[in-house]
Amino acid sequence: MNIKIQSVHFDADGKLLEFIENKLSKLDHIYDQIVGAEVVLKIEKSEDSQNKVTDIKILIPGNDLFSKRQAKTFEEATDLAVEALLKQLKRIKEKQRN
Repeated sequence: MNIKIQSVHFDADGKLLEFIENKLSKLDHIYDQIVGAEVVLKIEKSEDSQNKVTDIKILIPGNDLFSKRQAKTFEEATDLAVEALLKQLKRIKEKQRN
Protein backbone atom coordinates (compact mmCIF):
# COMPACT_ATOMS: atom_id res chain seq x y z
CA MET A 1 0.00 0.00 0.00
CA ASN A 2 1.27 3.45 -0.91
CA ILE A 3 0.94 5.82 2.07
CA LYS A 4 1.29 9.60 1.75
CA ILE A 5 1.48 11.55 5.01
CA GLN A 6 1.24 15.32 5.05
CA SER A 7 1.58 17.47 8.17
CA VAL A 8 0.16 20.99 7.90
CA HIS A 9 2.16 23.84 9.53
CA PHE A 10 4.46 21.51 11.51
CA ASP A 11 6.95 18.70 10.97
CA ALA A 12 5.85 15.28 12.17
CA ASP A 13 8.58 13.26 13.88
CA GLY A 14 9.67 9.81 12.74
CA LYS A 15 7.92 7.98 15.58
CA LEU A 16 4.56 9.48 14.63
CA LEU A 17 5.03 8.64 10.94
CA GLU A 18 6.02 5.07 11.80
CA PHE A 19 3.02 4.74 14.15
CA ILE A 20 0.64 5.87 11.39
CA GLU A 21 2.18 3.52 8.83
CA ASN A 22 1.91 0.56 11.24
CA LYS A 23 -1.76 1.32 11.95
CA LEU A 24 -2.62 1.64 8.26
CA SER A 25 -0.76 -1.53 7.32
CA LYS A 26 -3.17 -3.45 9.57
CA LEU A 27 -6.01 -2.41 7.26
CA ASP A 28 -4.23 -4.25 4.44
CA HIS A 29 -4.79 -7.52 6.32
CA ILE A 30 -8.54 -6.91 6.47
CA TYR A 31 -9.04 -5.74 2.87
CA ASP A 32 -6.40 -6.65 0.29
CA GLN A 33 -7.60 -4.34 -2.51
CA ILE A 34 -6.40 -1.10 -0.89
CA VAL A 35 -4.43 0.91 -3.45
CA GLY A 36 -3.14 3.61 -1.11
CA ALA A 37 -3.79 5.99 1.73
CA GLU A 38 -3.53 9.75 2.17
CA VAL A 39 -3.11 11.10 5.68
CA VAL A 40 -3.31 14.77 6.65
CA LEU A 41 -2.28 15.86 10.16
CA LYS A 42 -3.41 19.29 11.36
CA ILE A 43 -3.37 21.28 14.57
CA GLU A 44 -6.55 23.33 14.86
CA LYS A 45 -6.44 26.65 16.60
CA SER A 46 -8.85 26.30 19.47
CA GLU A 47 -8.94 26.71 23.22
CA ASP A 48 -9.79 23.03 23.56
CA SER A 49 -6.95 20.61 24.34
CA GLN A 50 -8.36 18.23 21.70
CA ASN A 51 -6.92 20.19 18.79
CA LYS A 52 -5.02 17.44 16.91
CA VAL A 53 -6.84 16.33 13.74
CA THR A 54 -6.11 13.28 11.59
CA ASP A 55 -7.78 12.94 8.18
CA ILE A 56 -7.34 9.58 6.47
CA LYS A 57 -8.48 8.77 2.94
CA ILE A 58 -8.24 5.12 1.85
CA LEU A 59 -8.10 4.57 -1.90
CA ILE A 60 -9.89 1.42 -3.04
CA PRO A 61 -11.30 0.43 -6.44
CA GLY A 62 -14.80 1.82 -6.91
CA ASN A 63 -14.86 4.48 -4.23
CA ASP A 64 -12.68 5.97 -1.52
CA LEU A 65 -13.20 5.80 2.22
CA PHE A 66 -12.66 8.79 4.48
CA SER A 67 -12.35 9.30 8.21
CA LYS A 68 -11.59 12.46 10.18
CA ARG A 69 -11.02 12.36 13.94
CA GLN A 70 -9.94 14.91 16.53
CA ALA A 71 -8.24 14.15 19.87
CA LYS A 72 -5.60 15.31 22.36
CA THR A 73 -2.77 13.53 20.49
CA PHE A 74 -2.22 12.53 16.88
CA GLU A 75 -1.81 8.91 17.98
CA GLU A 76 -5.24 8.91 19.60
CA ALA A 77 -6.84 10.65 16.61
CA THR A 78 -5.17 8.15 14.26
CA ASP A 79 -6.43 5.22 16.36
CA LEU A 80 -9.99 6.55 16.21
CA ALA A 81 -9.81 7.22 12.46
CA VAL A 82 -8.38 3.76 11.71
CA GLU A 83 -11.13 2.14 13.83
CA ALA A 84 -13.77 3.97 11.78
CA LEU A 85 -12.11 2.89 8.53
CA LEU A 86 -11.90 -0.68 9.78
CA LYS A 87 -15.68 -0.74 10.27
CA GLN A 88 -16.21 0.71 6.79
CA LEU A 89 -13.90 -1.88 5.21
CA LYS A 90 -15.63 -4.74 7.04
CA ARG A 91 -19.00 -3.45 5.82
CA ILE A 92 -17.74 -3.33 2.21
CA LYS A 93 -16.24 -6.81 2.48
CA GLU A 94 -19.52 -8.15 3.87
CA LYS A 95 -21.46 -6.62 0.96
CA GLN A 96 -19.08 -8.22 -1.54
CA ARG A 97 -19.60 -11.65 0.03
CA ASN A 98 -23.40 -11.39 -0.25
